[in-house]
Amino acid sequence: MPSSPATPASPARRTLLRTAAAASALPLLPTPAHAAPQPASRGTELILLGTSGGPVPMHGRAGIASALVVDGRAYLIDCGPGTFGRYAQAWLTAEQLTAIFVTHLHSDHLSDLYALLWLRFGGFQPLENPVHIYGPGSAGNLPAVWPKGRTVRTVAPSEPAPGTEDLIAGHIAATAYDINVRMRSEGWPDIRTLIRPHDVRFPMPKGAGPRKLMAPPMEPFEVMQDDRVRVTAVLVEHPPVFPSFAFRFDTADGSVVFSGDTAPCGNVARLARGADVLVHEVMDLDTLALGGLRPAQLRHMEISHTDATRVGPLAERAGVGTLVLSHLVPGATNIVSDQTWHTKASKGYSGRVIVGNDLARLPVGSPRT
Repeated sequence: MPSSPATPASPARRTLLRTAAAASALPLLPTPAHAAPQPASRGTELILLGTSGGPVPMHGRAGIASALVVDGRAYLIDCGPGTFGRYAQAWLTAEQLTAIFVTHLHSDHLSDLYALLWLRFGGFQPLENPVHIYGPGSAGNLPAVWPKGRTVRTVAPSEPAPGTEDLIAGHIAATAYDINVRMRSEGWPDIRTLIRPHDVRFPMPKGAGPRKLMAPPMEPFEVMQDDRVRVTAVLVEHPPVFPSFAFRFDTADGSVVFSGDTAPCGNVARLARGADVLVHEVMDLDTLALGGLRPAQLRHMEISHTDATRVGPLAERAGVGTLVLSHLVPGATNIVSDQTWHTKASKGYSGRVIVGNDLARLPVGSPRT
């Protein structure tokens, strides 16, 4: 029997239908952080604190930062602009903060690093236990100037490429007046006892270096281990920055890998082999090419980051179960839609794709009994 003609839908209903259809094409997203503290429990949870790349503020997303909470203890990966506030919005406390891992020393990955600690070392809900910071050591040499022949002055020529340990020491020295006053007038502790920076040491692959290869093939090396997590790392391809790391966290519940900033890189696939979750940076090169970037900026993006259409095959090669897109460039929610990110990243990948949004939470593995 022929079907009867459908009644024309009203404009409002057509809009609703289009919205519902688009939503059905997206994967189930993690639930945003609740408006009340969450009790600490056994298990592992990934919290995306900020999901935008680049130092420029973007509508709808804070700068890049993630938290892996293992049995109630928080391990942070990068601390971009907005991390200080997002950490509190996620109902994470200073008491939970255990360690911070910095993938590389670009401003959009560490702008809130010292603020997160400096503004919490005393007063209300202060840091109570030392927080360990693991990040790159000094690059030693600065990269060559591009294009050749251009004149560039050098800031702090006596130490032009400080590593993580020197970075923190410089911050503490620059804020000495505030620290000294609060120690005397409010009884705050000595901040130097609460911040423990570590330059990450690693076996240098043959040919690697700031003016050589950014990320020659290498096996993962251990960064730290405690009774909750083992952290390993590899070099990644993010010229001209060296060293630049990806980190893997192995817990009793599963494994989560954070790519850091990188072009498509075999070391990331090697590090992520068999992991439950890969949190990978992405850019939309089509949009950036139309966005009026200076030639040097566009060149940097092309050789140092991963277009969304290229991340799926990498995740497929690594055999990860879930691909989470973060460090989105451009990160503004009104420029590139979640649907566009999802469609591009799904090409060549058979697993689940999640488009990262601030304060999204994703349980890792099955709940422990």
